[in-house]
Amino acid sequence: MKTAQELWELLDEAQHLPYGAAQIALVEQVLRHVDTTDDPALRFYARLFATTAYIYGGEPVKAFPTFSWCVADFDRNPGPHHQRWMHNLLWLFKNMVNSLTKFPEVPLERTYAVLDDMERRYRESGHGMQAVYKHRYLVAQHVGRTGEVAEWFEKWQAAPRDTLSDCAGCDPTTLVNHLADQERYEEAAELAGPVLAGDLSCSEQPQSILSELMPVYLRTGRLREAADAHRRSYMIERNNLADLWGVGDHIRFCARTGNEHRGLEILQRHVDWLDQAPSPAAAMNFAASAVLLLRRLVELGHGGTLIRRAGRADVTASALAGELETFTLETAARFDARNGTRHQSGLMVEVMESKPYGVNVPLSPTARRPVSPETRIVAPEPPRVVTPPVEVPETATPSELIDLAEKHWQEDREEALRTVLAAFGARFEVPADPALAARLWLLRGFAAPDDDGAATRSAWERAAELFTEAGDTGEAGMTRARLAVQKAWTDEPTDELLAVVEANAAHHDAHGDVRSRASAWVRLSQMYRLLQRMDEANEAGDRSDRFAEEIGDPRRVAYHAMIRAQNRALADRSEEAGTAARLAWEFYRAHGPARAAAEAAVLVGQLSESPEETVAVLSEALAVGVPGAELPSRLHRARALMNLDRPDEAIDDYVEVVALVAAGGDEEGGGVFVRHELAQAYKQAGRPAEAAEVAEEALLGFDRLGAEEPALDTRFLLAAIYRDLDDSSRALQLYRDLIERLEGNPAGRGQVGEQAGQLLYDLDRDSEAALTFRTAAVALHEAGDLVAELRVLRRRLMALNYADEVPEAEEVIRFAERRYAELPAELAAQPGVVWGRSTFAFEVGNLLMRRGRYAEALPHLRGAVEPLRGIGAVDDADRLEGMLAEALLRSGSPGEAERVLDELLKRMSPESPTRELATGLYAEARAAVQG
Repeated sequence: MKTAQELWELLDEAQHLPYGAAQIALVEQVLRHVDTTDDPALRFYARLFATTAYIYGGEPVKAFPTFSWCVADFDRNPGPHHQRWMHNLLWLFKNMVNSLTKFPEVPLERTYAVLDDMERRYRESGHGMQAVYKHRYLVAQHVGRTGEVAEWFEKWQAAPRDTLSDCAGCDPTTLVNHLADQERYEEAAELAGPVLAGDLSCSEQPQSILSELMPVYLRTGRLREAADAHRRSYMIERNNLADLWGVGDHIRFCARTGNEHRGLEILQRHVDWLDQAPSPAAAMNFAASAVLLLRRLVELGHGGTLIRRAGRADVTASALAGELETFTLETAARFDARNGTRHQSGLMVEVMESKPYGVNVPLSPTARRPVSPETRIVAPEPPRVVTPPVEVPETATPSELIDLAEKHWQEDREEALRTVLAAFGARFEVPADPALAARLWLLRGFAAPDDDGAATRSAWERAAELFTEAGDTGEAGMTRARLAVQKAWTDEPTDELLAVVEANAAHHDAHGDVRSRASAWVRLSQMYRLLQRMDEANEAGDRSDRFAEEIGDPRRVAYHAMIRAQNRALADRSEEAGTAARLAWEFYRAHGPARAAAEAAVLVGQLSESPEETVAVLSEALAVGVPGAELPSRLHRARALMNLDRPDEAIDDYVEVVALVAAGGDEEGGGVFVRHELAQAYKQAGRPAEAAEVAEEALLGFDRLGAEEPALDTRFLLAAIYRDLDDSSRALQLYRDLIERLEGNPAGRGQVGEQAGQLLYDLDRDSEAALTFRTAAVALHEAGDLVAELRVLRRRLMALNYADEVPEAEEVIRFAERRYAELPAELAAQPGVVWGRSTFAFEVGNLLMRRGRYAEALPHLRGAVEPLRGIGAVDDADRLEGMLAEALLRSGSPGEAERVLDELLKRMSPESPTRELATGLYAEARAAVQG
């Protein structure tokens, strides 16, 4: 048997749990023992709290007996505790009215009786009728009595709000619904704006108003806002059985906006909730929405899609649509029989027969979408390259045409090369002279399309044979070396291929001119790179560069710079690589071809340490297009945009990278990491709903891959995102999970614990915050992060202060002072530590002075001001000196307080936030001195 104290503690624990099965289980544990105690307040409050837990935890039918017991006890055995919680009891009348309408087996007369009792009690307690009129309006709306709906709506709107009115989010939610029913969509959207901008912290908001706004935003052309409302609302509702009705709204939204696939995912995730629906009304709304979606799937040719259900055989979309239609109509008929109207049946038929809105709303935050003008990145205009027209003389001989084609090849004019070769093929046969024919086949290899390389290999093999036949062993060897490198690129580099290239370099070293040596050694450099022998690649490249400089052709120098940049980059010699890449880029940008300029720009962008330069050059490269380079270019540009705090623009690139990775078949690898970065971009852009969705996808991927460290980082990111979404329960759950997973990582445990403690502190759960900060401080000390430990000790002191746990706070003060004394001198002198130590003194003063212990605060405050001024923290120093002066004044030293304040006001700027307080204290101190 549990004592009353133990049961109170269990109730306190339950209050800190999110609504749902776990909280209900703990409350019911209390209810099983509560009548064995002699504590009437406990018996009453336990049932009152249970009523709320049942309503918002998805089991409202259980709330009827607990609420009835509370009302009877309130009337039968009045006591002080009833007055204490009378507001809670009166508030719950509204929930009861709503719940009663959702069970067709409850007679309508019972609902009206509760409404009458609610009105009587509100009047007797001196409250207004605003909430009463609203709930009469809601009952009339449920029944479908149009005249009564209009009457009670006008009374509700005319009545002033009071402390029993629904919250600042719930009242506008109902009004938005009313305006939407009248097709006054613009008014509804305008009404919701200020509401969403405010603080919506009740258990039904903001998810309820966001759900109502989904169709409103669609009707007013606010497609992005509609998608965001869906994401934010569903993210909250998807975890709570009590929100089954709202989940149905999301299925309907998906079915009407071209998102049938997403609607099917939601249906599959929640279809088993129908077996434990919180009410027949919620089940009916969910089922009707599911019918609409399933019919859409049938229309689209997917009626055979299988839906899985626990404990039952899989069922096709078509068959489930028929089954749920029958259920919906039968349930609606039960409501109509109870209400004496056909209203609910009409509503459900309307839902099931709804037509698409006629717009497609992209709901997936990783789906490609048109780039908006606001986020479109304009590439800098490159210098205009003037390319002379291609002229193929009509009287040119075969030899002259081959000379012209070689000239265009050396100038990197690929289209001109192809034009001349086409003219040759139209006019002449392959020359009988093997030397001339070899040159022709070599050029045809250069002009072959970029596919699998087969055409190039075939042409060069023929060229090598012909050069050999012509007795030109040098050109034959050079051609075979080209073939070897090309095979290494398209297939796999081997020692046999390397031997061919090495032999060619040796031959030209002995017999070739400067041009052939440059070509032979740059080709050997490329082969070494493909074999990942980077030292040899760079040595060979340096040798080829010397030959290129000797030749003196700027185009040749630029080409060698490109090879050098690639080699240096792979050898982690980034600065040299960047210099070489810029040299190549500047030449090709001015002289063409555009493709070479773009390839060089990709290198510059990837190597640059300037995010501005990265964005500029990669934007130019992407505008031109480099086969195979779009993915890395977009990824590097996205990261640069993030560094420039331009997350909205980065999002478009990240989304495109996700699509490119998926198209390349690496969704489970690189795609997961890119999703993590995309989630960070959405968070930084202030779009937390999309950030959460993408981060959840990344976390699933990391867990599947067994990538523990990235999964931990993603959980930490998700916790911060859920804090942005005001979903503190989920954020705390993630923090607790992280602390468990970081068992062997004290630094990580301390960091996460500090975040969790701060969240608890912000939620005014100060005792829990203090305990969490304590654990975090121990972990940080274990990790050797003494500065962070002291920071967390200060936060622990703040939490203990507001938790009114003074003895433990005094222990923390003594402990922190020892820790500060033990700090190494070099740490103690750091500006952050100086600021933290003086701020700790401020928190000590705050703790003691709140309890009238002014004299005890003085030793902590003296000497803490000057260090703050020494590091330039002027406002903090002013605030601390003002506290010192107040402690002096209240502890009986008005003269010293006056002197301190006089000096403070002389040095204080007129804009100082402490000036008004200091001025008032100075007048008080001066009056005390003058007697």
